[in-house]
Amino acid sequence: MHAPIGNFDSATPAPDCLDGLIRPVADAVRHWSGGVPADQILYVDTEPEWADTATFVEHYGRELLERSANCVVVTGKRGGGTTLAACVVLSTTRVDVNGVVRRHLGARKASFAPMDTATGESGMEYGGITPLGLPGDWPVLVDSAVVDLPYVLVGSGRRRGKLLVPGKAFAQLPGVEVLEGLGVA
Repeated sequence: MHAPIGNFDSATPAPDCLDGLIRPVADAVRHWSGGVPADQILYVDTEPEWADTATFVEHYGRELLERSANCVVVTGKRGGGTTLAACVVLSTTRVDVNGVVRRHLGARKASFAPMDTATGESGMEYGGITPLGLPGDWPVLVDSAVVDLPYVLVGSGRRRGKLLVPGKAFAQLPGVEVLEGLGVA
């Protein structure tokens, strides 16, 4: 199958390659119940050493810079409690942690989660965290610009490989909230 974006050798419907996905992502695809059919979520194989954005777009297509999203884990603290959440924004923007995220989580303080926390709690590799397959009690905050794109490149749960996801499918993830202004320039 030809990938709808980027210069990839091939794209495979995610349900057809569950064995190649890490468990939480494979489970999310296996149990997908969104209005977008699961076979529209595609897996593309990529080289881990090309994971850096500048190198990645040089090899797989410059248009991916405008059609890629980052999924970052944040912590919100209030009193003695801590909330972990995922934020998905276009790769050309950054997460408004101290504004939109902090207010939305009702936190006194919000910050990026330490790498060990992000990977340990998500079960995913650093540099490959994806909103598909995150713990069910996490809020998943998605910038509205991500949902508006026909297809978005996002991590697959590991450094090798990426997922091509229809933008509107992000709005159908468990625990998702689509927010205006989550990603800022």
